Amino acid sequence: MKTLLTLFAMIIFSTTEAQHYTQEELSNKEIITKAFQEWHNGNGNFFDLLNDDMHWEITGSTPYSKIYTSKQEFLDEVIIPLNKKLKVKIKPTVRNIFADNDMVIALWDGEATALDDKPYRSSYAWFMKMKNGKITNVVAFLDV
Repeated sequence: MKTLLTLFAMIIFSTTEAQHYTQEELSNKEIITKAFQEWHNGNGNFFDLLNDDMHWEITGSTPYSKIYTSKQEFLDEVIIPLNKKLKVKIKPTVRNIFADNDMVIALWDGEATALDDKPYRSSYAWFMKMKNGKITNVVAFLDV
């Protein structure tokens, strides 16, 4: 009986928690979750979700730390040069994805192999503002 009550409480808690998300939050969370899954599986391009006039801020003091004011600038100055340093592109493993209104937060780890065969490992937290299924603003925290 105690096990049955515990199971019942878990079902109620799970159902109640899921109801706290609005449809937009679920949609935004689903969009980002699917994009990370595709990226992890070697399919699609996560960065296709970027709005052309998006802003992407990389915090800290890395060579890439600054605010990029367009998708093209970000791709040209960060993604393309980074990929040129890698033998095997970054493969993401998501720890968790959270949604709050138009904000989706992804906590994930990336792993790749550099041209010198050394491993590349880094952890990321991306705070992504969404509009109409596209990413319009990002604040990115990374461990490099």
